[in-house]
This record gives sequence, C-alpha cells and structure tokens, in this order.
Amino acid sequence: MKRAFIPSADTLIAFECAARHLSFTRAAEELHLTQGAISKQVRHLEDRLGVELFRRVRQRIVLTDAGRLYLHDIRSALEQMTAATRQVMSYAGSADVLNLAVLPTFGTRWLAPRLAEFGRRYPDAGLNLSVRLQPFDFDEEPFDGAIHHGDPVWAGAITERLFAEEVVPVASRAFRDRFGIRTPQDLARVPRLQLATRPLAWRQWFDLAGVETDAAFQGARFEQFVMISEAAIHHAGAALIPRFFVEAELASGRLVRLFDLSLDQQTAYYFVYPEGRTMRPVVAAFRNWLMEEARTARIKREMMLPE
Repeated sequence: MKRAFIPSADTLIAFECAARHLSFTRAAEELHLTQGAISKQVRHLEDRLGVELFRRVRQRIVLTDAGRLYLHDIRSALEQMTAATRQVMSYAGSADVLNLAVLPTFGTRWLAPRLAEFGRRYPDAGLNLSVRLQPFDFDEEPFDGAIHHGDPVWAGAITERLFAEEVVPVASRAFRDRFGIRTPQDLARVPRLQLATRPLAWRQWFDLAGVETDAAFQGARFEQFVMISEAAIHHAGAALIPRFFVEAELASGRLVRLFDLSLDQQTAYYFVYPEGRTMRPVVAAFRNWLMEEARTARIKREMMLPE
C-alpha cells in the first residue's frame, strides 16, 4: 500500500469531528483550531479524494452520501487506532502484560472480584481484558488466552477445564410469594426468563423435575446473565442462572433459590491458550493462579459453602 495515498491523521480527525458535529465551528472548538483551519483541511481532503463530502446549505453543512460512507469507515479506523494506542500504553510500568478475552458475565461476576489477589501475587504483571463471545483465531487476534464456555473444542488452541455450571432456579422473594410458588410444577404457570445462549435450559430443568409442560420455551429472552439476573431481582420472572453468578444476590436476599433441584450442564468453562506457542511467564502465572482459583471454587461448591 502506498502510504502517500492515505490522508494525514490530522486531516481525518478534522473531518470526523466536523462530520460528527455538522459544524466547522464546533469542530474547531473541540480540536482547539480555527474554523478556517478546519475548513481548509476538509477542502484539502475533498480535493484529494475527488468527491464532495459536505454540502453547504443555508449557512450550515450536511454530509453527502459519500461523506456518510466515508465517516462510517474513518470512524471505525480512528477507534481502532485509539484502542491500539491505549493498549500499547498499558505496557508502561509493567514487566509483562497479559491480553485476555473473557465472557462478559464470567468476567464481571466471577473473575473481576478475584483479580486483586492475582495482582498481589504478581505485582509486575499487567492485565488487559476484552470481551469476546465466540471462539476466534489466536493468529489473528492479539490475545494470549481466553475464557470459553461450551465443549472443550477450539481450533488451534489448548483447553483446560475450570468447572461446570450448576444452574439453579431463582427469583425475587416478592415474585415467589406473589405467585405462590411451592412446587416445581408451579414454575410452569409463572413468567420465566430465558437466556438466548441456553435455549434448552428450562426444558431440561422441567424434565429433571418430572414436570410436563408445553410452555418451557416461553418467556422474555435475554442475551446475558447480568441482564437476566437484574430482571429477576426486579420481579420480572423466575430464572435459571449458574449459582456462582448469583452468590452475592442469594446471600443478601435479593434473590432466593426456589428449589434445591439444580441442573448440571454438560458444558463447562475453560481456560484456552494458543497451541504451539511458547507460553510467556505472565501467561503461565495467570494460568496457574486461575486453575487454583477454579479448584478452590469447586471444593467450596462440593462442601456447599459460599464462595
């Protein structure tokens, strides 16, 4: 690629800012430039591209079709540049940095509360966490490892089992009392909350409980456990949620466990890292610490103690 063909970063930033505000004046204020400087950079960009990016209409500017298309692509490129710059800056002051892809609820509810201990043990280690919902190619993404839920299958990677999910039926105390929930059969007639990534959960739980119903798949559907737990807390319905995600809510009484009958999923959580790549010390340290934390969590679960 000929770099001379690419407009300067200052020019692209001026265009994005003017397009976002639809105002050269406001763009100039944000970038601490003069209105004339912004206008000049935009004109230079239009001349270079050979297309009109803005139309001047009654003392204001509007984007052309080409301008809207260019804005969409340039904004994405600037966001990637910003993210890359921040990530590189995170290496300052750290002997080594671990870039980890995590599932959002696992990262929020299980991993984040434990990270202080990892920091105490390895004070020179840096840590960058990003959300990824699906497996990816480690050769194309800047990650040293990932948290994966499902089967132990990830192309080009090693999977190490952390623990399985123990899914329990929960609801707010007010919801339970309002609907008079006393037996598993009662859950077939009340509003239930569904998780998009676990579409069979209620069907499997009803089968385990010996409840026959045609309504297992009915109910509001959510993308993440965080959303479904908040909905349950605020009396929207009964939910099936992994117990370790709602330990705090159960302990505080914001949620109650409706029945002792739990659904042990065949799938599990895994720590995943690239196959055939030398494991850096920070990755090995995190892997060992994570496996120890998971083992402790499993033992506490088996002893029925709070984590």
